[in-house]
Amino acid sequence: MDARKTYFVLWGVIALAFVALGVGTYIGTGILKTKSLDVKTARLQSRVVEENQTLLRKAKADIQKYNDLATVAKSIVPQDKDEAQTVHEITNLSSQNGIALGSITFPSSALGDNKTPNTQLVPVKSIPGVYSLQITVTSDAKNSVPFNNFINLLSALEHNRRTALVTGIALQPDSKVPGNLFFSLTLEEYIKP
Repeated sequence: MDARKTYFVLWGVIALAFVALGVGTYIGTGILKTKSLDVKTARLQSRVVEENQTLLRKAKADIQKYNDLATVAKSIVPQDKDEAQTVHEITNLSSQNGIALGSITFPSSALGDNKTPNTQLVPVKSIPGVYSLQITVTSDAKNSVPFNNFINLLSALEHNRRTALVTGIALQPDSKVPGNLFFSLTLEEYIKP
């Protein structure tokens, strides 16, 4: 082979090498971009899994931490809507404070329309699974109540696990006996069935 042919063959080989290098670079860059996206996605997934594991550990720790509180709450908040028991407790508290009651009423029930026994209950918005039941207690219309006895009854009702919250009070002074009054109370009983 003469020098001229060798010269052109070498230039051809060099040109082919540059073309192969360019094609290889283009394909390699595409592969690297794909792999970098895969690595980025894997890192993101790994980070999400780590955060979920951290949240799970925290949740498990919170469950252990608040387990005693849940047990206490279960013993404090009644599990049933036993109206007879509620009436019995209110009646006992009023008699202990020397107060004659006129009535204890609950919201009307739709038991005939509905198959659930908790038709009078209203869900408490900020506490899932806890319901409230409104109770209205009125004093006897013929026997007025001394103010101090009324205050003692309020305190007893608010410390009772079935009638923990007094939401409304209507008072009317007895015109015949100064210092005595007639009352109507609206109470909330909290239930976690």
